[in-house]
Amino acid sequence: MPEPDWALLRAFVAVADAGSLSRAAELLGSSQPTLSRQMSALEQHIGGALFERTRRGLRLTEAGQTLLGPAQRMQEHAREWSLAAAGQSQSLAGTVRITASETMSAFLLPPILRRLRDEHPQIQVEMVASNAVENLLERDADIALRMVKPAQSALIAKKVVELPLGFYAHQSYIQSRGMPSFETFMTHEWVGFDKSDQMIRGFREGGFKVTREFFAFRCDNQIVSWQAVKAGLGIGVGMQRVARLSPDLVRVLPQLPVPPLTLWITAHRELRSTPRLKTVFDALATALAKPE
Repeated sequence: MPEPDWALLRAFVAVADAGSLSRAAELLGSSQPTLSRQMSALEQHIGGALFERTRRGLRLTEAGQTLLGPAQRMQEHAREWSLAAAGQSQSLAGTVRITASETMSAFLLPPILRRLRDEHPQIQVEMVASNAVENLLERDADIALRMVKPAQSALIAKKVVELPLGFYAHQSYIQSRGMPSFETFMTHEWVGFDKSDQMIRGFREGGFKVTREFFAFRCDNQIVSWQAVKAGLGIGVGMQRVARLSPDLVRVLPQLPVPPLTLWITAHRELRSTPRLKTVFDALATALAKPE
């Protein structure tokens, strides 16, 4: 039997992991009809069915279960090869894919990336503004700026800086509602998250029992929430470094402690030594670590 096309095996692993053609297509950046044709071609190649349809999606047949392990090992070897090959590149020219939170991507990184662009115009940057933790092992990104230290041994992580947080309100809000105090802050308007319970947990850890309805404006997008604070919709939490970019914002309730965010910069160990990634990695780490 001739060896199957690797693209078919990659699609097979993605469908097995996702449990449906539509989810797998989304992960691969492909289309459902294309994946369907690929699965048909692979089934024709082996002479049997790989999946059976159930109410909950696609389930591997016995043949599919037997072949999944070898296909996953091939995928892992392909990733290792890709990383090793990328690590051999000594050229600065090329693309570096960076992932960071929405707030950092929008407010802190653009000036740094502008200076990097001026100094190294041959380096192109792809920015993934997301609060989800991208998988560096699978090359979802080359460099990650995150508030969590990664645990994988294949990644290297450097602690960059502690980012202090604070409570902020727009001048127009304070003129309308007055300056909040420790005695009155629970009666004020607040900006919080929608599905995330991060701020609720923060208040409760500080001894204040609040519910989702405590926040008059709720949105999980950090940029939208911050813009709501800047528009005077209520009091919100933000990085002091970001707040200083908006002179009309006033820091309130300084007596209420807010734990700082610890910023880590992370890259794959195999890629850290390449000149292009090292240049970007060091530029980000140095700029973000500078005192304001």
